[in-house]
Amino acid sequence: MIQSIDLRSDTVTKPTDGMREAIASAEVGDDMWGEDPTVNELERRMAELLGKEAALFACSGTQSNQLGVWAHCRAGDELLIHQDGHIANYEGGAPAVLHGVTCRIFSGVGGMFEVADVESVLHPVDQHFPMSRLVCFENTTNKGGGRVWPLDQFLSVSQWSQQQGYKTHLDGARFFNACVGGGYEPAELVPHIDTISICFSKGLGCPFGSILVGSQADIDTARRGRKILGGSLRQAGIGAAAAIYALDHHIDKLAEDHRHARMLAEQISGIDGLNIDLDAVESNLVFFDVEESAGTAEQLVMALLSRGVKVLALGNQRIRACTHLDISEQEIQDSVKAVKEAMSTGLANVKMQESHPYAYR
Repeated sequence: MIQSIDLRSDTVTKPTDGMREAIASAEVGDDMWGEDPTVNELERRMAELLGKEAALFACSGTQSNQLGVWAHCRAGDELLIHQDGHIANYEGGAPAVLHGVTCRIFSGVGGMFEVADVESVLHPVDQHFPMSRLVCFENTTNKGGGRVWPLDQFLSVSQWSQQQGYKTHLDGARFFNACVGGGYEPAELVPHIDTISICFSKGLGCPFGSILVGSQADIDTARRGRKILGGSLRQAGIGAAAAIYALDHHIDKLAEDHRHARMLAEQISGIDGLNIDLDAVESNLVFFDVEESAGTAEQLVMALLSRGVKVLALGNQRIRACTHLDISEQEIQDSVKAVKEAMSTGLANVKMQESHPYAYR
Protein backbone atom coordinates (compact mmCIF):
# COMPACT_ATOMS: atom_id res chain seq x y z
CA MET A 1 0.00 0.00 0.00
CA ILE A 2 1.23 3.52 -0.77
CA GLN A 3 1.50 5.95 2.13
CA SER A 4 -1.54 8.07 2.89
CA ILE A 5 -2.23 10.80 0.34
CA ASP A 6 -4.87 13.19 1.60
CA LEU A 7 -6.87 14.82 -1.19
CA ARG A 8 -9.98 15.47 0.92
CA SER A 9 -9.27 19.19 1.33
CA ASP A 10 -6.56 21.83 1.47
CA THR A 11 -7.50 22.23 5.16
CA VAL A 12 -5.35 19.17 5.94
CA THR A 13 -2.07 20.96 5.18
CA LYS A 14 0.59 21.12 7.90
CA PRO A 15 2.58 24.29 8.65
CA THR A 16 5.92 24.37 6.86
CA ASP A 17 9.15 24.73 8.80
CA GLY A 18 9.34 28.40 7.84
CA MET A 19 5.78 29.00 9.01
CA ARG A 20 6.50 27.27 12.31
CA GLU A 21 9.49 29.55 12.82
CA ALA A 22 7.32 32.59 12.09
CA ILE A 23 4.75 31.38 14.62
CA ALA A 24 7.40 30.75 17.28
CA SER A 25 9.00 34.18 16.87
CA ALA A 26 5.79 36.22 16.52
CA GLU A 27 5.48 39.39 18.56
CA VAL A 28 2.18 39.15 20.42
CA GLY A 29 -0.16 41.09 22.66
CA ASP A 30 -3.82 41.06 23.70
CA ASP A 31 -5.78 41.24 20.47
CA MET A 32 -9.11 41.92 22.16
CA TRP A 33 -7.63 45.20 23.36
CA GLY A 34 -6.14 45.84 19.91
CA GLU A 35 -2.64 45.36 21.31
CA ASP A 36 -1.33 42.45 19.25
CA PRO A 37 1.12 44.03 16.80
CA THR A 38 1.20 41.04 14.46
CA VAL A 39 -2.59 40.90 14.16
CA ASN A 40 -2.67 44.66 13.62
CA GLU A 41 -0.10 44.35 10.85
CA LEU A 42 -2.04 41.54 9.14
CA GLU A 43 -5.28 43.52 9.29
CA ARG A 44 -3.58 46.65 7.93
CA ARG A 45 -1.91 44.72 5.16
CA MET A 46 -5.08 42.91 4.05
CA ALA A 47 -7.15 46.10 4.01
CA GLU A 48 -4.50 47.79 1.87
CA LEU A 49 -4.23 44.80 -0.47
CA LEU A 50 -7.96 44.86 -1.20
CA GLY A 51 -8.32 48.64 -1.27
CA LYS A 52 -10.62 48.74 1.76
CA GLU A 53 -10.55 50.68 5.02
CA ALA A 54 -10.23 47.97 7.65
CA ALA A 55 -10.00 44.25 8.41
CA LEU A 56 -10.72 41.87 11.26
CA PHE A 57 -8.85 38.65 12.09
CA ALA A 58 -11.16 35.71 12.78
CA CYS A 59 -10.83 32.08 13.80
CA SER A 60 -12.21 30.44 10.66
CA GLY A 61 -13.81 31.04 7.29
CA THR A 62 -17.23 30.19 8.68
CA GLN A 63 -16.75 32.75 11.43
CA SER A 64 -15.65 35.52 9.07
CA ASN A 65 -18.53 34.70 6.70
CA GLN A 66 -21.00 34.95 9.55
CA LEU A 67 -19.46 38.20 10.73
CA GLY A 68 -20.14 39.49 7.22
CA VAL A 69 -23.79 38.48 7.57
CA TRP A 70 -23.80 40.08 11.02
CA ALA A 71 -22.51 43.36 9.59
CA HIS A 72 -25.24 43.64 6.96
CA CYS A 73 -28.41 41.87 8.13
CA ARG A 74 -30.89 41.94 10.97
CA ALA A 75 -33.40 39.36 12.20
CA GLY A 76 -36.15 38.91 9.65
CA ASP A 77 -33.96 39.80 6.67
CA GLU A 78 -32.94 37.39 3.93
CA LEU A 79 -29.72 36.96 2.00
CA LEU A 80 -29.61 36.01 -1.67
CA ILE A 81 -27.20 33.21 -2.53
CA HIS A 82 -26.48 30.55 -5.14
CA GLN A 83 -28.00 27.19 -4.24
CA ASP A 84 -24.49 25.70 -3.91
CA GLY A 85 -23.12 28.52 -1.76
CA HIS A 86 -21.16 27.47 1.33
CA ILE A 87 -23.01 29.90 3.62
CA ALA A 88 -26.34 28.30 2.69
CA ASN A 89 -25.17 24.67 2.80
CA TYR A 90 -22.21 24.04 5.07
CA GLU A 91 -22.25 26.47 7.97
CA GLY A 92 -24.72 24.65 10.18
CA GLY A 93 -27.68 26.91 9.44
CA ALA A 94 -25.77 29.79 11.02
CA PRO A 95 -27.65 32.62 9.26
CA ALA A 96 -30.86 31.41 10.91
CA VAL A 97 -29.33 30.34 14.23
CA LEU A 98 -27.15 33.40 14.81
CA HIS A 99 -28.93 36.21 13.01
CA GLY A 100 -32.54 35.18 12.32
CA VAL A 101 -31.76 35.51 8.60
CA THR A 102 -33.10 33.22 5.88
CA CYS A 103 -31.41 32.23 2.63
CA ARG A 104 -33.21 32.73 -0.69
CA ILE A 105 -31.43 30.54 -3.23
CA PHE A 106 -31.16 30.66 -7.00
CA SER A 107 -29.35 28.69 -9.70
CA GLY A 108 -26.45 29.46 -12.00
CA VAL A 109 -23.70 27.60 -13.83
CA GLY A 110 -20.79 26.35 -11.71
CA GLY A 111 -21.76 28.20 -8.55
CA MET A 112 -21.63 31.49 -10.46
CA PHE A 113 -24.57 33.56 -11.64
CA GLU A 114 -25.85 36.41 -13.78
CA VAL A 115 -28.12 39.30 -12.86
CA ALA A 116 -31.07 37.42 -14.37
CA ASP A 117 -30.51 34.51 -11.98
CA VAL A 118 -30.89 36.82 -8.98
CA GLU A 119 -33.83 38.67 -10.49
CA SER A 120 -35.66 35.38 -11.01
CA VAL A 121 -36.18 34.92 -7.24
CA LEU A 122 -36.83 38.51 -6.13
CA HIS A 123 -40.15 39.35 -4.53
CA PRO A 124 -41.87 42.71 -4.02
CA VAL A 125 -41.04 44.93 -1.07
CA ASP A 126 -44.13 44.07 0.93
CA GLN A 127 -45.09 43.31 4.52
CA HIS A 128 -45.59 39.64 3.62
CA PHE A 129 -41.95 39.08 2.68
CA PRO A 130 -38.57 39.31 4.40
CA MET A 131 -36.34 42.19 3.36
CA SER A 132 -33.74 41.12 0.80
CA ARG A 133 -30.63 42.69 2.26
CA LEU A 134 -27.48 40.95 1.07
CA VAL A 135 -26.15 39.24 -2.09
CA CYS A 136 -23.48 36.62 -1.38
CA PHE A 137 -20.80 35.56 -3.87
CA GLU A 138 -18.24 32.74 -3.69
CA ASN A 139 -14.90 32.69 -5.54
CA THR A 140 -13.58 30.15 -6.21
CA THR A 141 -16.86 28.27 -6.06
CA ASN A 142 -16.68 25.19 -3.90
CA LYS A 143 -19.63 22.87 -4.34
CA GLY A 144 -20.06 24.65 -7.66
CA GLY A 145 -16.95 22.86 -8.92
CA GLY A 146 -13.92 24.98 -8.04
CA ARG A 147 -14.82 27.46 -10.76
CA VAL A 148 -13.15 30.86 -11.10
CA TRP A 149 -15.41 33.84 -11.78
CA PRO A 150 -14.49 35.75 -14.96
CA LEU A 151 -13.63 39.27 -13.89
CA ASP A 152 -16.14 41.01 -16.18
CA GLN A 153 -19.00 38.81 -15.02
CA PHE A 154 -18.17 39.27 -11.36
CA LEU A 155 -17.89 43.06 -11.67
CA SER A 156 -21.14 43.27 -13.62
CA VAL A 157 -23.21 41.31 -11.09
CA SER A 158 -21.63 42.86 -8.00
CA GLN A 159 -22.06 46.39 -9.36
CA TRP A 160 -25.71 45.69 -10.23
CA SER A 161 -26.28 44.35 -6.72
CA GLN A 162 -25.02 47.54 -5.12
CA GLN A 163 -27.00 49.68 -7.53
CA GLN A 164 -30.16 47.89 -6.41
CA GLY A 165 -29.38 48.83 -2.83
CA TYR A 166 -28.16 45.40 -1.69
CA LYS A 167 -25.10 44.87 0.45
CA THR A 168 -22.57 42.47 -1.05
CA HIS A 169 -20.39 39.82 0.59
CA LEU A 170 -17.73 37.60 -0.99
CA ASP A 171 -16.94 34.21 0.50
CA GLY A 172 -13.33 34.07 -0.60
CA ALA A 173 -12.41 30.84 1.18
CA ARG A 174 -10.00 30.24 -1.72
CA PHE A 175 -9.71 33.87 -2.75
CA PHE A 176 -6.08 33.73 -3.84
CA ASN A 177 -6.73 30.58 -5.88
CA ALA A 178 -9.32 32.66 -7.73
CA CYS A 179 -6.89 35.51 -8.31
CA VAL A 180 -4.22 33.14 -9.61
CA GLY A 181 -6.68 31.19 -11.74
CA GLY A 182 -8.42 34.29 -13.09
CA GLY A 183 -5.28 36.34 -13.62
CA TYR A 184 -6.51 39.37 -11.69
CA GLU A 185 -5.21 41.38 -8.76
CA PRO A 186 -7.08 41.14 -5.42
CA ALA A 187 -8.30 44.74 -5.44
CA GLU A 188 -9.50 44.45 -9.06
CA LEU A 189 -12.16 41.96 -8.04
CA VAL A 190 -13.81 43.75 -5.14
CA PRO A 191 -14.64 47.43 -5.87
CA HIS A 192 -18.35 46.59 -5.60
CA ILE A 193 -18.05 44.19 -2.65
CA ASP A 194 -18.78 45.47 0.85
CA THR A 195 -17.14 42.66 2.84
CA ILE A 196 -14.70 39.94 1.83
CA SER A 197 -13.94 36.81 3.85
CA ILE A 198 -10.60 35.14 3.12
CA CYS A 199 -9.50 31.87 4.72
CA PHE A 200 -5.82 31.28 5.46
CA SER A 201 -6.12 27.59 6.41
CA LYS A 202 -6.95 26.29 2.94
CA GLY A 203 -4.75 27.04 -0.08
CA LEU A 204 -2.32 29.13 1.95
CA GLY A 205 -1.60 26.29 4.38
CA CYS A 206 -2.05 27.96 7.78
CA PRO A 207 -3.15 25.97 10.84
CA PHE A 208 -6.11 28.30 11.40
CA GLY A 209 -7.36 31.81 10.74
CA SER A 210 -9.44 33.91 8.40
CA ILE A 211 -10.05 37.59 7.86
CA LEU A 212 -12.95 39.89 7.07
CA VAL A 213 -12.16 43.01 5.03
CA GLY A 214 -14.44 45.98 4.40
CA SER A 215 -15.33 49.52 5.39
CA GLN A 216 -14.42 50.82 8.83
CA ALA A 217 -18.10 50.93 9.80
CA ASP A 218 -18.76 47.34 8.72
CA ILE A 219 -15.63 46.06 10.45
CA ASP A 220 -16.54 47.91 13.66
CA THR A 221 -19.93 46.17 13.59
CA ALA A 222 -18.28 42.82 12.85
CA ARG A 223 -15.77 43.31 15.68
CA ARG A 224 -18.63 43.60 18.16
CA GLY A 225 -20.14 40.47 16.61
CA ARG A 226 -16.85 38.63 16.99
CA LYS A 227 -16.87 39.42 20.70
CA ILE A 228 -20.46 38.25 21.12
CA LEU A 229 -19.72 35.02 19.24
CA GLY A 230 -16.70 34.31 21.44
CA GLY A 231 -14.13 34.92 18.73
CA SER A 232 -12.13 37.69 20.40
CA LEU A 233 -8.68 36.21 20.96
CA ARG A 234 -5.77 37.15 23.16
CA GLN A 235 -2.25 36.48 21.86
CA ALA A 236 -3.57 35.86 18.36
CA GLY A 237 -0.34 36.98 16.72
CA ILE A 238 0.80 33.37 16.49
CA GLY A 239 -1.99 32.81 13.98
CA ALA A 240 -1.53 36.13 12.24
CA ALA A 241 2.19 35.43 11.85
CA ALA A 242 1.36 32.23 9.99
CA ALA A 243 -0.95 34.19 7.69
CA ILE A 244 1.67 36.84 6.98
CA TYR A 245 4.23 34.14 6.22
CA ALA A 246 1.75 32.51 3.83
CA LEU A 247 1.09 35.79 2.04
CA ASP A 248 4.83 36.18 1.51
CA HIS A 249 5.68 32.59 0.56
CA HIS A 250 2.69 30.51 -0.49
CA ILE A 251 0.61 32.50 -2.98
CA ASP A 252 3.11 31.81 -5.75
CA LYS A 253 2.75 28.07 -5.05
CA LEU A 254 -0.98 28.03 -5.83
CA ALA A 255 -0.28 27.79 -9.55
CA GLU A 256 1.51 24.50 -8.84
CA ASP A 257 -1.57 23.20 -7.02
CA HIS A 258 -3.66 24.14 -10.07
CA ARG A 259 -1.22 22.35 -12.35
CA HIS A 260 -1.46 19.22 -10.20
CA ALA A 261 -5.25 19.40 -10.31
CA ARG A 262 -5.18 19.61 -14.10
CA MET A 263 -2.79 16.64 -14.24
CA LEU A 264 -5.07 14.60 -11.98
CA ALA A 265 -8.16 15.53 -14.00
CA GLU A 266 -6.62 14.71 -17.36
CA GLN A 267 -5.51 11.26 -16.22
CA ILE A 268 -8.87 10.51 -14.58
CA SER A 269 -10.57 11.39 -17.86
CA GLY A 270 -9.03 8.30 -19.42
CA ILE A 271 -10.28 5.81 -16.79
CA ASP A 272 -13.28 3.67 -17.71
CA GLY A 273 -16.28 4.12 -15.44
CA LEU A 274 -15.46 7.73 -14.51
CA ASN A 275 -16.67 10.95 -16.10
CA ILE A 276 -15.15 14.40 -15.75
CA ASP A 277 -15.63 17.80 -17.39
CA LEU A 278 -12.07 18.96 -18.03
CA ASP A 279 -13.24 22.45 -19.01
CA ALA A 280 -14.59 22.92 -15.48
CA VAL A 281 -11.23 22.26 -13.76
CA GLU A 282 -9.99 25.80 -13.13
CA SER A 283 -8.35 25.74 -9.70
CA ASN A 284 -7.22 23.15 -7.15
CA LEU A 285 -10.57 21.32 -6.95
CA VAL A 286 -11.30 18.30 -9.13
CA PHE A 287 -14.85 16.92 -9.34
CA PHE A 288 -15.70 13.73 -11.20
CA ASP A 289 -18.53 11.21 -11.34
CA VAL A 290 -18.65 7.44 -10.98
CA GLU A 291 -20.90 5.87 -13.58
CA GLU A 292 -23.85 4.11 -11.94
CA SER A 293 -23.00 0.89 -13.75
CA ALA A 294 -19.55 0.93 -12.09
CA GLY A 295 -20.68 1.57 -8.53
CA THR A 296 -21.08 4.52 -6.16
CA ALA A 297 -18.91 7.38 -5.06
CA GLU A 298 -18.75 6.03 -1.52
CA GLN A 299 -17.57 2.66 -2.79
CA LEU A 300 -14.75 4.36 -4.65
CA VAL A 301 -13.89 6.43 -1.56
CA MET A 302 -13.53 3.23 0.49
CA ALA A 303 -11.60 1.43 -2.27
CA LEU A 304 -9.15 4.31 -2.43
CA LEU A 305 -8.89 4.51 1.36
CA SER A 306 -7.70 0.90 1.42
CA ARG A 307 -5.00 1.99 -1.05
CA GLY A 308 -3.88 4.95 1.03
CA VAL A 309 -5.69 7.73 -0.85
CA LYS A 310 -8.35 9.93 0.77
CA VAL A 311 -11.01 11.76 -1.26
CA LEU A 312 -14.58 12.90 -0.56
CA ALA A 313 -17.93 11.56 -1.75
CA LEU A 314 -20.48 14.26 -2.54
CA GLY A 315 -23.75 12.49 -3.18
CA ASN A 316 -24.29 9.06 -4.67
CA GLN A 317 -21.97 9.39 -7.67
CA ARG A 318 -19.83 12.53 -7.22
CA ILE A 319 -16.25 12.66 -5.96
CA ARG A 320 -14.15 15.67 -4.99
CA ALA A 321 -10.36 15.71 -4.82
CA CYS A 322 -8.37 18.74 -3.71
CA THR A 323 -4.71 19.43 -4.43
CA HIS A 324 -2.71 21.55 -2.02
CA LEU A 325 0.65 22.61 -0.64
CA ASP A 326 1.47 19.16 0.78
CA ILE A 327 0.78 17.21 -2.43
CA SER A 328 3.63 16.47 -4.83
CA GLU A 329 3.55 15.51 -8.49
CA GLN A 330 4.59 11.98 -7.53
CA GLU A 331 1.64 11.75 -5.16
CA ILE A 332 -0.67 12.76 -8.00
CA GLN A 333 0.74 9.90 -10.06
CA ASP A 334 0.35 7.49 -7.14
CA SER A 335 -3.24 8.63 -6.64
CA VAL A 336 -4.08 8.04 -10.30
CA LYS A 337 -2.56 4.58 -10.06
CA ALA A 338 -4.78 3.84 -7.04
CA VAL A 339 -7.89 5.03 -8.90
CA LYS A 340 -7.05 2.87 -11.91
CA GLU A 341 -6.53 -0.18 -9.68
CA ALA A 342 -9.79 0.41 -7.81
CA MET A 343 -11.82 0.78 -10.99
CA SER A 344 -10.22 -2.13 -12.78
CA THR A 345 -10.74 -4.42 -9.76
CA GLY A 346 -14.36 -3.32 -9.50
CA LEU A 347 -16.31 -1.63 -6.74
CA ALA A 348 -19.10 -4.17 -6.21
CA ASN A 349 -17.34 -6.03 -3.39
CA VAL A 350 -15.85 -3.03 -1.62
CA LYS A 351 -16.40 -3.34 2.13
CA MET A 352 -18.49 -0.40 3.27
CA GLN A 353 -18.62 1.34 6.63
CA GLU A 354 -21.80 2.66 8.20
CA SER A 355 -20.15 6.05 8.44
CA HIS A 356 -16.77 7.62 7.90
CA PRO A 357 -15.34 11.04 8.80
CA TYR A 358 -15.04 12.40 5.30
CA ALA A 359 -17.61 15.16 5.52
CA TYR A 360 -17.55 17.91 2.94
CA ARG A 361 -15.24 20.87 3.64
